[in-house]
Amino acid sequence: MEAADFGELAAAFVTLLVVVEPLGLAPIFLAATAGHARAARSGIAARACVYAFFILIGAALGGEALLRAIGITIPAFRIAGGLLLFSIASEMVLGVRIGRDARTAAQAVGENGGHIAAFPLAIPLMAGPGAITATLLIAGEAHGDPARLAALIGAILAVILICWAVCRLATRVERLVGASASIVMEKLIGVLLASLAVQYVMDGARGAFA
Repeated sequence: MEAADFGELAAAFVTLLVVVEPLGLAPIFLAATAGHARAARSGIAARACVYAFFILIGAALGGEALLRAIGITIPAFRIAGGLLLFSIASEMVLGVRIGRDARTAAQAVGENGGHIAAFPLAIPLMAGPGAITATLLIAGEAHGDPARLAALIGAILAVILICWAVCRLATRVERLVGASASIVMEKLIGVLLASLAVQYVMDGARGAFA
């Protein structure tokens, strides 16, 4: 792999890792799968990761064409996506994201227990609006270059595999990280994500008014 390709892979991986926040899945996965046997939890984790992977791959390969079809420019999407990511980041910093997602998971189990791999685990926890937006933005910057798109797909696969590992080891991860450390980590990641969101808005505005 060339240095430029490795750089694209690393940048895409870090961006998606920050947006998806796999460690935050541990307590939510436990809440969503409460009462399920260990084997059932493993199957749910695997299906959720497969669903999320194909959703993000679809966004990476077909998202830009969809935007062109409905007349949305990449700079406009960068600005909108940056604002959306900033909203998500603010929720992380203010500490409302995990609590809200946990309530959503518990509600989904009660109303739709047979499909929790798709909702809320795959959507919106792994392949939510923030992850889809980030994937579309990165894919847009690739301008159809096969090497850069391959790097993006590799980054998606790596992040989803981390999500799968966290779900499989959810009990151990929650015990290892602890509630206080999870809160601190979420706020630090939220600040990084807010900075990334502002950068997206700046890039979009620069492209729109260039």
